[in-house]
Amino acid sequence: MDGSFRLSRRAAILGATASVAACKMRLSGLFTAADTHVRDYPTVQAVLRFGELLSERTAGRLGLNMYAGGQLGNERDTLEITTFGGLDFNRVNLAPLNSIEPLTTVAALPFLFESTNHMRTTLDGEIGEEILASLERHGLIGLCFYDSGARSFYNTQRPIETPDDMRGLKLRVPGSDLYVAMVKSLGADATPMPLDEVYQSLAQGVIDGAENNWPSFESGRHFEVARYYSLTRHLLAPEVFVMSKVSWDKLSAADRDIVRRSAKDSVPYMRKLWDAQVARSRAIVMQSGVAVNEVDPAPFTARMTGMWDEFITTPQQRALVDKILAQREGGL
Repeated sequence: MDGSFRLSRRAAILGATASVAACKMRLSGLFTAADTHVRDYPTVQAVLRFGELLSERTAGRLGLNMYAGGQLGNERDTLEITTFGGLDFNRVNLAPLNSIEPLTTVAALPFLFESTNHMRTTLDGEIGEEILASLERHGLIGLCFYDSGARSFYNTQRPIETPDDMRGLKLRVPGSDLYVAMVKSLGADATPMPLDEVYQSLAQGVIDGAENNWPSFESGRHFEVARYYSLTRHLLAPEVFVMSKVSWDKLSAADRDIVRRSAKDSVPYMRKLWDAQVARSRAIVMQSGVAVNEVDPAPFTARMTGMWDEFITTPQQRALVDKILAQREGGL
């Protein structure tokens, strides 16, 4: 590990607890895994499916115990715990990885992927494998990508049809430099804020809007107060399923192969669940009377040039971006 993570006191306490549990479980062939989402969320179900495949393919010798719903802290905490082996497996968003590994920033660029299919095809291939492999020097083994949906803007004021419609809006974003730069490039004011504070902040007028996918817009009940949802689909950044390199190094070559195959085989299962969840959430929102509008992405994409240049600073990053753009249906 290169020391990019500095272990927080909270993470250290949680990690010590997880390590004790992990040691006990490994004696019985059980690995530990974490996810901040609730147990019935598609990513959690996909990791549980991975555990089932692991058990089936080792005749019950290996299995998985899941800590869902943020039991072990937020994603930055659990990622720290995973790097030193306190957790074996972890499902995380790209945001906490962007600060330690430049290649992960590529898949997080706004308006890079033209569709869900483009994103999935890209990350299932050589480009995705290159990004996953870059995590090893940070104490993590990248196993596969899961969907995080197409993120779009919603607000309490008006439909967003062009970047000019965003001028003056105060929009919540996750605590990420990339998200902040994206919103500023589009003329709005970025307000980093935890997700669980968004509903009340919208209702009280602390913020004008936010951005997220259909399931989050619906499950967080944000559609009750933000009645305009504009389908910019500005981000199709994936989630990542990783294993601690400390745990990986203890596996035999045969078991490593089983872990990799089981992770990859959990992806179609996750996508089926995700697509069904998107359809359900979209139907709920549409039935509520929220004003939903399609958006031409071209004017928004044109505003991203400077922002991309700020975050894409190495030849390897640029080469990956060029390859992804070349794989669009219309090419560059």
